[in-house]
Amino acid sequence: MPTTDPTPLQHAIAEAVLDLALGEVVSFGDIAARAGRPEAARAAGAVLAESADSLPWWRVVYADGHLPPCNPGLQAERLAEEGVELRGFRVIRSPRGRFAQL
Repeated sequence: MPTTDPTPLQHAIAEAVLDLALGEVVSFGDIAARAGRPEAARAAGAVLAESADSLPWWRVVYADGHLPPCNPGLQAERLAEEGVELRGFRVIRSPRGRFAQL
């Protein structure tokens, strides 16, 4: 979150990320939709980029499962600890969320 007071959208994005369960992997667009602004995927990315470890940023990836280029090694490590299956830097399957096996 930014050091200034968050906007309503930033707050909604942060809450949507905080609501993610262990092993739940979603896309930036999914977070934006949960925050009530499905067109705001880039804003979701900006909030996560500024959050450091105050939000579980590692649970949010691109819609196709690829990890963003910022620190993919750490993200892959944290996802694997939560039971997420990866191939390289791409989510193949997760216990919950967009990549859960149907």
